[in-house]
Amino acid sequence: MFDLPKYGDGVCLARMAALLDVLAIDRARLASGSVVVTGSNGKGSTAAFCAKIAQAYGLRTGLFTSPHLFRVNERFQVDGAPIEDDDLERLTARVGTAISKLPLASGERFGAFEAMFALACLYFQESQCEFAVFEAGIGGRYDPVRLVGAHLTCVTSVDYEHVDLLGRSLQLIVSDKSDACATGGTIIYGENCRSLRPHILEYNRNRAVASLFVRDEIRIDGEIASASRPRFDFTSGRYEFPSLEVALHGAFQFNNAAIAITLLLRWLGRASEEKDFARIEAAVRSGLRETRWPGRLEVIVQSPLTVIDVGHTPDGIRQSLASLKQIHGTQDWILVVGVSVDKKSHEIVGALAPSFDTIICTSARHKGGDAAAIAAAVSKIHPRADVQIAATVADAFDVSRTLAASLNRKIYVAGGLFTAIEYAAVARGGRAEDLTFF
Repeated sequence: MFDLPKYGDGVCLARMAALLDVLAIDRARLASGSVVVTGSNGKGSTAAFCAKIAQAYGLRTGLFTSPHLFRVNERFQVDGAPIEDDDLERLTARVGTAISKLPLASGERFGAFEAMFALACLYFQESQCEFAVFEAGIGGRYDPVRLVGAHLTCVTSVDYEHVDLLGRSLQLIVSDKSDACATGGTIIYGENCRSLRPHILEYNRNRAVASLFVRDEIRIDGEIASASRPRFDFTSGRYEFPSLEVALHGAFQFNNAAIAITLLLRWLGRASEEKDFARIEAAVRSGLRETRWPGRLEVIVQSPLTVIDVGHTPDGIRQSLASLKQIHGTQDWILVVGVSVDKKSHEIVGALAPSFDTIICTSARHKGGDAAAIAAAVSKIHPRADVQIAATVADAFDVSRTLAASLNRKIYVAGGLFTAIEYAAVARGGRAEDLTFF
């Protein structure tokens, strides 16, 4: 899209503010009509839930997420539809021209994610969105989404990721993500942030930021993570929604759904919308049932049953694996695993390998770690496993299908986003070589 590096140079806040001004973005409207989703795992699902509920409520809704899985258009959606190619080309040119005309201080340079964020703001403004959901890229303190000025944000979960940028403790990481929220706002924290509650409350105190936690102020009960009809009970303040059905699989999705519901409920309160409880409940139920978000415990083939997961942090992978077993059983699996070169390979392999006795190690075309090194780590962790190496994901697809047929097994593809998406592309008749990632 943009002839820019992935990340810019220097702290982006001032240059992003200048870019939004040149593009004539109404910053006050952006702040009042938007929420921001940050976190280590679950951001995409949470953002998708929130946007779908808002759409079901009747709001014209924008959704900005990253990364895309198959096409860059996925990042910019209005009412669930990705941006059309013509609009994407037109707005890319407009943002690129604006960037080229901005004077930058020495050592300053725009990054592609910053340009995409600006494009999303412009697209949603042109589309006259009444409500928009922005997913953070990395952190929150210096991420472009801080320019939204949102008074309602969330931290879906916190894990060790991007530690060179965010800090080497969970306290530092959650603090960085919390800074996406404007002074006087409210942040909703996911369940795994509860152990950090004393730190979070004190950190937010001086900015008069309210902190709400799933399982504390926001209650979820009665969780049933079945393959056919996942559901849970939600309670927050005056709102009680029993037996909410969720289209996305995995027990962790109840956390994400509860955050999404609360974001919209709080936004409706700030927007002084008429409190039609029946209308709100209907939107929540419809939105959760209709949300689709590829890649998270997604069944891509029925025979043999093939499930992919794009989780790429140790905690996220552990949660997905636990839900996989709960939904589809613990026995008769083949694991296809590939880990990106910049991720914690040993921890990811350690979370996955002990649960499988047949493991195919591979390397994605994009940022794939060495398959032989992954296989060595698997053999060390699980010496009794049958470990095979497939040089490419396409090779891993062929080997896993052959083994699944001969052994009557199911296939689980995990360890990294690019591994899972390349496998899905091959399974659908495409080629990994044709995918373009950012």
